[in-house]
Amino acid sequence: MHPADTLASASRALAAHPGRTWLTLLAMAVATSAVVVLSSLGEGARRYVLEEFTQLGTHLLILLPGRNETTGGAPPLLGETPRDLTLDDALALLHSRHVERVAPVSIGAAEVSAGRLAREVTVLGTTADYAQVRRLDLASGRFLPPGDPARSTSVVVIGRTLARELFGAEHPIGQRVRIGDRRFRVIGLLAEGGVSLGADMSDLAMIPVASAQALFDNPGLFRVLVQAAGRESLDAAAADVRRIVRDRHEGEDDVTVITQDALLGTFDRILGSLTLAVAGIAAVSLAVAGVLIMNVMLVSVAQRTGEVGLLKALGARRRDVLGLFLAEALLLALAGTAAGLLLAYLGVWGFNALFPGFPLVVPLWAPLAASAVSLSAGLLFGVLPARRAAALDPVRALNEA
Repeated sequence: MHPADTLASASRALAAHPGRTWLTLLAMAVATSAVVVLSSLGEGARRYVLEEFTQLGTHLLILLPGRNETTGGAPPLLGETPRDLTLDDALALLHSRHVERVAPVSIGAAEVSAGRLAREVTVLGTTADYAQVRRLDLASGRFLPPGDPARSTSVVVIGRTLARELFGAEHPIGQRVRIGDRRFRVIGLLAEGGVSLGADMSDLAMIPVASAQALFDNPGLFRVLVQAAGRESLDAAAADVRRIVRDRHEGEDDVTVITQDALLGTFDRILGSLTLAVAGIAAVSLAVAGVLIMNVMLVSVAQRTGEVGLLKALGARRRDVLGLFLAEALLLALAGTAAGLLLAYLGVWGFNALFPGFPLVVPLWAPLAASAVSLSAGLLFGVLPARRAAALDPVRALNEA
């Protein structure tokens, strides 16, 4: 048979049973779209997390007090040294030529009040360099002033939510607020921001680090953000940070240094593996759709026994009959795959329109992999019915018709 005749005959056979054909197409389309949409969800989550970490800054090291290590004995199995990170420790890191900026961070919760209004928020103590390290934008005013970090000054930069709750529509710059038992003057208003170090940037107050240490009566630092001179200096900066702190802590290697690239790489691997796992689970549905195609084709063979017998009696070869039924399976798989891809892209577009803050991203491999698995499943599960039809004896087939 000519290939065009084979395709025409397969198309007519599918059109003769529209209900069965459409249900099979629907199963294949839903299975294909599930692979693409779930892959897009995983890829979107991966990019979202990486973007959030990237917004923290670039070329960053995060210095934490205490060294995480496994120890013997009863749980907990995380060993921690009691020595705090101090402001002097943080400033000493600037002696390294691989370190460009250092932003010590002291953090706590306190009541911020203005007049009769009060709100419990996170209070973050830091220095002027925090704005550059964290890449913060201000809506108005200015950030914490430069100068001696050990000097306590009564100025504060607040987030938009805190400003709205305390001052309403009134401009906050120049206003006085009380944080705990101390009074501060508002000098800056943060632009819209996300979450940093576990704190909502729109609902916090930022004061000089020395003021925060006095407010919370705690000389220890929560974190130290270290900005390396460049990406190529990250490893050297990390080594210098460990060496400087070790020298200041009497030879004890009692801090944990986390590089931003290590965090990004870890999350990238975890979320990438999760995306593949979710896509693999969704791909199982394509196998189910392939079984449905096989069942449809087996029914088709049983119903068209007389037609097969007539074709073979007229001289059709075994491979012609085999090709005829494989063409039907391939048409079902192709149409279902195309419909599934269209459905998936429409679904991703609709989700992104409704939730622009968490956009789904279709990875390049997802539609290619979904199409390959879909077509392979259609052909694979179409082989058995096609072989059964090709093996029919023409005389017996005509007698059974």
